[in-house]
This record gives sequence, structure tokens and C-alpha cells, in this order.
Amino acid sequence: MAKSDAAGAKPLVAVEEMSFEAALHELESIVSRLEQGEVDLEDSIALYERGTQLKAHCEKKLKGAEARLEKIVLGPDGQPRGTEGIEL
Repeated sequence: MAKSDAAGAKPLVAVEEMSFEAALHELESIVSRLEQGEVDLEDSIALYERGTQLKAHCEKKLKGAEARLEKIVLGPDGQPRGTEGIEL
């Protein structure tokens, strides 16, 4: 049986299966709901826990994307001679 969101409205997608954009959108929605202060304590805790998982997932996705970035390496003549991984 799939888990439901804190309001019980819809099943939650496993965080690991979400794209960066989907996870970020859900995280923004959770922050908005918590800031409004209209969620009871138990649901607030569940939302906070889900938000923490989403934040970690987004950070992991970003680190993966950064690791794949490449920068152009210029030769002594100023012409591109290849690429190398970006140092973070």
C-alpha cells in the first residue's frame, strides 16, 4: 500500500524515484504549507520529515550534476584543446 501525504490526499512517490524538479516542487509546497501554520502537529512532523528527505535528494542530484559539468580547457594559443572535469 502506498503512503499518503500528510493530508492523506494522494499517494507519495518514493523520493529516490523523483526527478530534481519534482522533488523541488514538492519541497516548495511543503515549506509553503508549514509557513501557513494551518497544519496540525502530527501532519507538520510528517511534512517536515518528508521535506528533509526531499532536501537531501535535491542536494544529491545537484552534486551529481555538478560532477558531470565540464569546463573547456584552452591551450597556450587560446584555442580550445579539450575538456576536464570541474573541481568543486
